[in-house]
Amino acid sequence: MSTAANEPPKGRLRQLAQAYRVTKQYDRYIGLVLLGTFVLAGAVGFVLGWLLFHWIFGIVLGLMLGLLGALIVFGRRAEKAAYRQVEGQVGAAAGALNILKRGWSVKPAVGFTKSQDVVHRVVGKPGIVLVAEGNPARLRNLLAVEKKKHARIAGSVTITEVQVGSGDGQVPLPKLVKHVRKLPKALPPAEMTPLLNKLKALDAMRPQAPVPKGPVPTSARGARKMMQGR
Repeated sequence: MSTAANEPPKGRLRQLAQAYRVTKQYDRYIGLVLLGTFVLAGAVGFVLGWLLFHWIFGIVLGLMLGLLGALIVFGRRAEKAAYRQVEGQVGAAAGALNILKRGWSVKPAVGFTKSQDVVHRVVGKPGIVLVAEGNPARLRNLLAVEKKKHARIAGSVTITEVQVGSGDGQVPLPKLVKHVRKLPKALPPAEMTPLLNKLKALDAMRPQAPVPKGPVPTSARGARKMMQGR
């Protein structure tokens, strides 16, 4: 059995309480939102249970739906707060991109500058996606250089540039993974492995950049784990 499975309820409740405290620093109305969600979902559950079965069943269903609704809302808002914590930090985009699993290949920091501007590479259905984070003025040149390098190896494979940030033409960190997934399909699955083999030769000729693993969660549980360590 894993440690998480044997963890006592008090430990999980302590983590949840800590996650709530950290989330409240970035979401001041989280308490009112959760209370309102619990009351609204609970009322719906009570009415349904009462009308369909019995008022006692209505109470049970109301409590269950209220708790479920509050947990779902808390998970989403805790995740947003976690993104706000890491937004702007070097490696945050790489951490978010690591959510991409089957059918995707993520290579952090294929290009970088001494000023901590970084370009990460994603290979998947859209082809090659170069994701940059850092100073927008410096990133334009860095992206142009990396696109030229990759084009020599990739041939006709589509290369898409994405800048992470809150400015015009940039993609906010919380929307990065969704944005990449929605890019038009351009690379057949059968061509992905040969492309990755070609890119390995390109990577072998460049220095490695020490980029920290991004602590971006994919769920409320992930958000709680990240916040617990802070």
